[in-house]
Amino acid sequence: MILETIVITIYTISLLLIFMYALAQLNLLFNYLSSKKEIDNCPKLDLSNPDEIPYITIQLPVYNEMYVMERLLDNIAKIDYPKNKLEIQVLDDSTDETVESTHKQIQKLQATGLDIKHITRIDRKGFKAGALKEGLETAKGDIIAIFDSDFLPKKDWLKRTVPYFKDKKIGVVQTRWGHINRNYSILTKIQAFALDAHFTLEQVGRNSKGHFINFNGTAGLWRKACIIDAGNWEGDTLTEDLDLSYRAQLKNWKFKYLEHVETPAELPVVISAARSQQFRWNKGGAENFRKMLGRVVKSKNISAKTKIHGLLHLLNSTMFLNVLIVGVLSIPMLYIKNEFAHLRPYFYIMSFFVISTIIFFVCYWFMYKNIYGGGFKNFIRYIGMFFVFFSIAMGFSLHNSIAVLEGHFGKKSEFVRTPKFNISKYKDNWKNNKYIKRNISVNVIFEGLLMLYFGFGMYSAFIVGNQGGDFGLFPFHLMLFVGFGYVFFKSIASKV
Repeated sequence: MILETIVITIYTISLLLIFMYALAQLNLLFNYLSSKKEIDNCPKLDLSNPDEIPYITIQLPVYNEMYVMERLLDNIAKIDYPKNKLEIQVLDDSTDETVESTHKQIQKLQATGLDIKHITRIDRKGFKAGALKEGLETAKGDIIAIFDSDFLPKKDWLKRTVPYFKDKKIGVVQTRWGHINRNYSILTKIQAFALDAHFTLEQVGRNSKGHFINFNGTAGLWRKACIIDAGNWEGDTLTEDLDLSYRAQLKNWKFKYLEHVETPAELPVVISAARSQQFRWNKGGAENFRKMLGRVVKSKNISAKTKIHGLLHLLNSTMFLNVLIVGVLSIPMLYIKNEFAHLRPYFYIMSFFVISTIIFFVCYWFMYKNIYGGGFKNFIRYIGMFFVFFSIAMGFSLHNSIAVLEGHFGKKSEFVRTPKFNISKYKDNWKNNKYIKRNISVNVIFEGLLMLYFGFGMYSAFIVGNQGGDFGLFPFHLMLFVGFGYVFFKSIASKV
């Protein structure tokens, strides 16, 4: 019974942590809904008054962006802002032929009178954080706007965001990400679904009540003084944006999130690219929990509720580990339930935790309705999308759990960029992209084995006990089977 007790204990702890996270999401939903009733009275700069127009530096950190570099520069050159108050820095760490082609395009833009500079480095020390920090040393702007290479801000983007810096306490203005290739495939749809939840429910829910939010690495602006005061960019985690965000807010800088300003961008269309992005984000989240835990807990400047939301925010990625633990242990738990009759009351109590899934379902429905609209037809579509999203998210749980464990245990790794494709239509081809890695990770094999394992879990539902089976966990095992199967077969297919 010792082994069974260990399994039950670990399973219960993981369920409790997931339930706590679900309650936090529910609180964010209440915050989000209440924020819709509030009027934004934030003071704004009058950009029609030359004396109030701040100097802006746009930083474009890039690395081997063959397929999107021309599109990026052409788009940024169209930004509507007084030329005598605008500087563009192309922070180019590229190691391939794009260095030369980028330089030629920049020269053409310079000839039009645009203040744009091509800044290169001998090495990639600090990766993206290092490039941003070096660019900051010569930046003319009081306000620093940052865009990754796959982002396409609209012409009036600066005029819609810069005015919020009227309040001297505001250190960051962050905008919502849009998705130019949302409907390209199931993979892009579920990525958009997850990001939409973050950029509506979570960012608004936290920011509206003064809790900590994060600059999302791109499509936002920093006050230069805020960056310096918070200790500047640091490259000791894989999510330098989350790191600097927390250091700035711990020093009482305010962040302003603009849900109504959308900045279009491209989602990864190949699962290997999505995997590398997920790995970096989830490992970086765990690294920042390790780095910021003590500072957040000891801070005397923030409320207890903000501390709780902050810690759960930093533990976002760790939920994948809890989901993996619950999934793997759910099959032994199925057999334990039907082997030890005296434990039945415990399992009846534990069934209460299905409410976690219901909470997520309700929270994400409000996000979905906000984007696609309500109504019966959209609700039916949402049910299907929720099932697919949850299944595939769980299918990523092994991959992301490894990232989380590396982050918590302090294992360092290189900043691996997400390959860009310049693909928005289904007929566009990505097969010849030179940046795609063709080797198959050993993790993919384990994902295939987990698919079979959860297939066994579904089979077990028919054979356990002596009363014709037990189908309580069948839907859960079906979702895990579908999720790991999708991730496994898509990962194999992307290599051929």
